[in-house]
Amino acid sequence: MKELSVTAFIEAAPETVWDTMVNRQEEWFCPAPWRCKVIEQDRRAGGVNRMVFLGPDGEEMPQEGIYLAWDEGRRLASTDAVVDDLQPAGPFMIGIWEIEPEGNGTRYTALARHWRDEDRKQHEEMGFIEGWQACATLLKSLCESE
Repeated sequence: MKELSVTAFIEAAPETVWDTMVNRQEEWFCPAPWRCKVIEQDRRAGGVNRMVFLGPDGEEMPQEGIYLAWDEGRRLASTDAVVDDLQPAGPFMIGIWEIEPEGNGTRYTALARHWRDEDRKQHEEMGFIEGWQACATLLKSLCESE
């Protein structure tokens, strides 16, 4: 399987989780000591998604691509295989972030789907589970403190 995923139960309404998820990305989308800066987001399928991850020692890791899906209140998906103006780029993954009501709260799931097994393995070795779980924990904390 070429997919990696993390999930978390968040004790907050789906509306709160969605709002925090999409409007406060700079607060949760990148684990410390790194941080995320949103540059541009055209929130629709085909729209540009441009961010940069900033490291503690001045590192900059551009995160550029397009949205494949923007299902308001439920799911967003993006890829780095295509950048603005539909230019092909070196594909690594499709990222999918989705929420659904569960009991008195919300189930958050983040998936990374890779083209090749070796990309999935590389992502896992880079610390995918730890990093994306740290982000889920940040999101959970923000939502539950609302």
